[in-house]
Amino acid sequence: MGDGAGIPDSLNLSMNEDARETLRETIDEIYRVESRRVLATLIRLLGDFDLAEEALHEAFTTALEQWAHEGVPKNPRAWLVSVGRFKAIDNIRRRVRFDSSLAQIANELGPNTEDPFEVDDEDIEDERLRLIFTCCHPALSPDAQIALTLRTVCGLTTEEIAHAFLTPPPTIAQRIVRAKSKIRDAKIPYEVPSHTELPDRLDTVLHVIYLVFNEGYSASFGESLTRHDLSSEAIRLGRLLIELLPEPEAIGLLALMLLQESRRAARISPTGELILLNEQDRSLWDHAQISEGLSLIQQALVSRRFGPYTIQAAIAAVHARASTADATDWRQIVALYDILNQADPSPIIELNRAVAVAMCDGPAAGLELIEAILTRGDLKDYHFIHSAHADLCRRLGKIAEARASYERALQLSQQKSEREFLERRLREL
Repeated sequence: MGDGAGIPDSLNLSMNEDARETLRETIDEIYRVESRRVLATLIRLLGDFDLAEEALHEAFTTALEQWAHEGVPKNPRAWLVSVGRFKAIDNIRRRVRFDSSLAQIANELGPNTEDPFEVDDEDIEDERLRLIFTCCHPALSPDAQIALTLRTVCGLTTEEIAHAFLTPPPTIAQRIVRAKSKIRDAKIPYEVPSHTELPDRLDTVLHVIYLVFNEGYSASFGESLTRHDLSSEAIRLGRLLIELLPEPEAIGLLALMLLQESRRAARISPTGELILLNEQDRSLWDHAQISEGLSLIQQALVSRRFGPYTIQAAIAAVHARASTADATDWRQIVALYDILNQADPSPIIELNRAVAVAMCDGPAAGLELIEAILTRGDLKDYHFIHSAHADLCRRLGKIAEARASYERALQLSQQKSEREFLERRLREL
């Protein structure tokens, strides 16, 4: 299922309309929940990204046709893996006479290859962690590692990845193609590295899991502000990673994700409107996630070997500990952003610090810092900086400047709830 591909329209016409719609909804949900797991297993079984993606598409096409007659199997994931694998083997054998490079793959996928129906569910659960380490192999460039992981492991489209990196989609597509070719040609193994190799690979894997979480916490595109499937998957991978390598930064990242995810239910109103942090109903926050996150952040900080994710988690912890928005210790948050900017300097961290300064020292102080970032040309295509600039101008009564910045943010935002929020602010002006 490539970019933009959906479930095929091939339901048996003998089914009544309601039954067809029910089956389509079921398969759509299975695709949303299981497709990345199925793909990860197929990549391991077939040893080729493109063959696996083609097999995934064929498996879901076959599911639409067969499940209409036979019903949904007890274990849809194993069924899809098995059908995808056998479809791939048939396709390879048909094509081998035209492409001799497929001959070796055809031989390797002989009758002795393991039966996916016999693969334990726990093995399948670990497939995506293996896949992340494959995508993050040091033989690939950092940009290629991240793009391939987000595309393959998480199912983001090239457009979504491009938006996250402020990069043209064709550039992202080229990175993904080159990365797949490199893995195939260099015969990069599909495995979690040994314990001696793990620390050297950790930074990239943490970065990718962090990006996956961010896309789930605040989606770049679409109708929904959040994508719970992605944020929960990032948290699951974070837990798996800690089991493999309980390093302070891995623990700090998991703490950060839990503390951020704890606010999800309070970030959108029942009518779908975006609710800012200082206006959220904190009784809706998930206090079990907060409790676990606070415990983990303490564990990471005690080690004194932490980095940027742990510092971000410490900032999230300050928010989590505040019973009301007014009780937030913004002075401590500014101090933590100072430490974070030393550890991992970036314009986005500067922007977040500027917003915290505005909460401490007033909107004029924050506005001065934001305008300095914009004057340098940094983040000029990042809608959040224009939205923050507009908000501070609005609070200072600079209506014309606020309107211009809200309009610029609206031009750049591609997420429905955020766009509606910006439009609401413009109407209020």
